[in-house]
Amino acid sequence: ILCLTSLICSQEIGSPGEPQNLKCIMHNLHKMICTWDVSSKGRYGQTDFCYATSDLLPPVCIKTREKRVEIPVSESSFTVIITTNSIYGAAFATKKFVIHKKDISFIPLAPHILSLTPDFSTSTLNLKWSDNGSVFPYGLDAFWQIEILRKETMEKVTQVIYHSKLTHENIILSWNWTSDMPLECTSHYAKIRSYINITDFVGHKDWSDWSPVEKVPGKDTEPNGSGVFPQDTVVAVGSDVTICCIHEEGQQIQQMTYGSEIYPLIHLSSRSSAIRVVNASASDASGTNVVCTLSQDWMDGTVLFVGYAPDTPQNLSCETSNFLIIKCTWKPGKPSGLYGKRRTKYSLLERISGKNISCEVNEMSRERVCGFPVLADQKTYSFTLGVSNPVGQAESSLLVDLTQRVHPKTPEKLIASGNSSTDVHLHWYINGSFTEIWLLCQIEISSGHSEQKLQNVSMAGGKFSTYTAQLNSLHPYTKYQFKVRCSAAEHFWRWSDWSRAEEYTTLEAQPARGPDVWRERSPSGRSLKIFWKPLSLSEANGKIVSHEVSCYLLDTPLEYKEVTEPSHSTEIKLGKNDCVISVVAKNHAGSSPPTKIMSVELPSDDVRTEHAVALGNGIYISWTSYPNVTCGYIVKWCHSSGAEHCSVDWEKFLSNTTDAVIKSVLFRPGVRYNFSLYGCKSSGYQLLKNITGYMKELPPKRAPNFTVEETSSDSILVKWEDIPIEDCQGFLEGYRLSFAKGEKDALKSRLSESGNPELKVKNITDLTKKSLRILDLQGKTSYQLDLQAYTAGGMSPANSLYVVTKED
Repeated sequence: ILCLTSLICSQEIGSPGEPQNLKCIMHNLHKMICTWDVSSKGRYGQTDFCYATSDLLPPVCIKTREKRVEIPVSESSFTVIITTNSIYGAAFATKKFVIHKKDISFIPLAPHILSLTPDFSTSTLNLKWSDNGSVFPYGLDAFWQIEILRKETMEKVTQVIYHSKLTHENIILSWNWTSDMPLECTSHYAKIRSYINITDFVGHKDWSDWSPVEKVPGKDTEPNGSGVFPQDTVVAVGSDVTICCIHEEGQQIQQMTYGSEIYPLIHLSSRSSAIRVVNASASDASGTNVVCTLSQDWMDGTVLFVGYAPDTPQNLSCETSNFLIIKCTWKPGKPSGLYGKRRTKYSLLERISGKNISCEVNEMSRERVCGFPVLADQKTYSFTLGVSNPVGQAESSLLVDLTQRVHPKTPEKLIASGNSSTDVHLHWYINGSFTEIWLLCQIEISSGHSEQKLQNVSMAGGKFSTYTAQLNSLHPYTKYQFKVRCSAAEHFWRWSDWSRAEEYTTLEAQPARGPDVWRERSPSGRSLKIFWKPLSLSEANGKIVSHEVSCYLLDTPLEYKEVTEPSHSTEIKLGKNDCVISVVAKNHAGSSPPTKIMSVELPSDDVRTEHAVALGNGIYISWTSYPNVTCGYIVKWCHSSGAEHCSVDWEKFLSNTTDAVIKSVLFRPGVRYNFSLYGCKSSGYQLLKNITGYMKELPPKRAPNFTVEETSSDSILVKWEDIPIEDCQGFLEGYRLSFAKGEKDALKSRLSESGNPELKVKNITDLTKKSLRILDLQGKTSYQLDLQAYTAGGMSPANSLYVVTKED
């Protein structure tokens, strides 16, 4: 019994197990935790844990009842002696361990998530945690592995590595994640673990344990949570969009539609399902409807707006019109397709001053405009135009020297005044303050009888001022139109718009010269008809009211007449006298210099009549040079070919001229005009020759009238009359007589057939001949005769006769 009792007691008490599997792990660089196992399950009491290093004498011992101690980190290898004692103190077990630096593991403590905050409007989670950097040296690389999970089954959605630098302080780190699904659709979870990269640590390094999981519950976990999400949101064209429908308990989703299309359902939870719209196209201005049809005929829905991010603003340009407001313009690029509160918004930041303004723009305009106030004592502006909508944002920058970007407003209140026939003063007002620059203004001068001219004037800028300029060398009695535009003189940027036109008529001045004069003696020689041409507007210098016509013999006046407008001719009784005719034009400002012409008509010998050449737009005449002509030639004509009253016209040429092209807007094709060439000599005027011609020859209006005077068995005698000159429409060159035999009704078409062997044609070019006998005809035969006249302009219509020859 004693032996058996002793054996039982020895097994109860047992020997303490031998220490083994010593492991030391660092969570930071200051302390490490060492743990071990024992070789048996015997009961043991207190453990002595003694450690020592080569520079640590004597050993440090720690008494513990656990299999775990925390000791300082050693700079070198160290020795550990672990002694386990029996619970009764009757026995113990000791083991010695040598721990090298490579045997130590470094595993950071599990991080702790401080917050997981949802932003439901952007489907974004914000994760915050502390890096616990105060227990580590400055500058270590820290890596954080973050996992996001979703749904009740905690399916992993994403895993990322986040890097940071430790600063020997406890820093709050933040990370955002945007879900491809609205956060309301289902629950989302987050967890995190860390890895610290200690490069000079030779032991084993590993990730920390995962932090506790943080949860953001979805609407499907709320007792009465329901709806379609996202609610009335905006996405970019081409996006993939997940839209979910959450219903209350007891309901079921029948279908979900996007626009008019039914999409397959994606199960999320017992109360939530979703659809996936891939590569969404641009929606209408009112958006695209999403409808969730539930059981019991319930429906819910939302609207999705799909548009474009704004383009980078193009052609940004800024200028001032008055040094009060800077107007910036740009082209917006492609329309976003988003309107109302989702429209694109603009802001203008001036970086030097830090001033930022919001721009109200007209979306219907092709060019956007934004005004920025001119700042005191600031000439240089650094603008950044920001543009944004719910889909995206862009910006464009511009550096502007305002004195080099001046675009004045349109000049106003333009007034012309003056008391001179050649000068005028212009006054205008410009709305703006230009005291720091010079203005360059351009004046447009136009009148009815001259080309537009531009005149530049420079002047000092003023503050909301009226500006003045004087124009010289204008033409008298002329209606002018003036317009003004202005710009900066030194740094030209842009002209202003032209002002409204101001009309002004200069005062009259005496005529610049006398009128162009001609005279013709009556057939009896006892009176003289005087003609003069009206002066041009630029020569009259005013409104001509009358002409003074005087006749002088030597210095003795024989006759004087004043002829009022609009007459341009008069008649003077000369008797047998000759005189010098003087014609003076008068307006309200005075008289012109006199134009003088002699009445003497020198006798003419052998005056011939020649033909002129028709040019289509004028009449060409030529003559040989006459040596005794000393003061030029005059070509005179009438604007009518008949004997009725005609308007006399003439043109003067220098003595060395031998030809001319006479043109007139009154010339008409097919009308014959008669010209007379006069030579001017010191003793008077002499008729040299007559010329007749056409501007353009036409075919005669009709053929000559003709008759058959005599017929025989083999001949016919035909006679015709002259054509009146007004019917010729050109110089007559000849006649054409056509004849053919046959029945009367068939002859007309046969005469018009080319190559008809029965057709005979005779051309008569002797214009003095007025008859023709046609021979070699057949007796008792029918003939048709056609007679035509022709000029260089063509053939006249035909006159026809039907004749039957006598029997043989």
